[in-house]
Amino acid sequence: MTGRGNAGNEGAMADIHVMTGGAPKEVLSVLTPLFEQQTGHTVHFSYIVITAMQQKLAAGEQPDMVLMPVPAIDARVKDGILRGDARAALGTVRVALIVRAGAAAPDISTMDDFRQAVLAAKSVVHPDPAATPSGAHLGKMWESLGMADAIKPKLTFRNALDGGAEFVRSGAAEIGLYPLSEVIHEQGVTVVGLIPPEVQLNTVYGAAVLTANAAPEPAIAFVQFLADPANAAHWRDGGFEPAASR
Repeated sequence: MTGRGNAGNEGAMADIHVMTGGAPKEVLSVLTPLFEQQTGHTVHFSYIVITAMQQKLAAGEQPDMVLMPVPAIDARVKDGILRGDARAALGTVRVALIVRAGAAAPDISTMDDFRQAVLAAKSVVHPDPAATPSGAHLGKMWESLGMADAIKPKLTFRNALDGGAEFVRSGAAEIGLYPLSEVIHEQGVTVVGLIPPEVQLNTVYGAAVLTANAAPEPAIAFVQFLADPANAAHWRDGGFEPAASR
């Protein structure tokens, strides 16, 4: 299903430069060609962890638009880097546990089961707490559960963009914890399920156009296309759940 007329061609064909975190990469690989076919615009992506993206924006780097968690967009709207009138919420992604394809899937249906599964695992990998919201959340989670000391010797930090799923696929880590959208279609791993709601992270991703974009119409069209309800099935297939519009 493709987007509707709000992705229409505004003037000449344009190159749209997008800086984005890794969570929507799978969805973007599906939706972007549809947008390009409809409009004649060409979209170029720079995939980067959220902390580094924030630093680049603060240092003055100026893509045409960004995709990042909504709280980060809110902060950049407040400081004038992003436009408050050219943004949209796209979907909510949650953290999932993965194992190597063919490996026994641990029971993580309750908090006790989840805790035991992690403690029983010989090795664990998840994003760097200093680099991504999910990594920061998981780092705090081990502390709050009183598991930080027990898990530290067997824990490796590897962002999904840097091959986190490969760590599990190769057997270097017995279990991995990543945003569902970053592992849902990865070959060689099995998504066991979402971690329990008591320790879950609900990350709402959004898109916004930079204030410095002097010719914003193509980027605005792409934001509107990504948020079009006609494309909701693609977001669901990519591991996201619907997000309220804003």
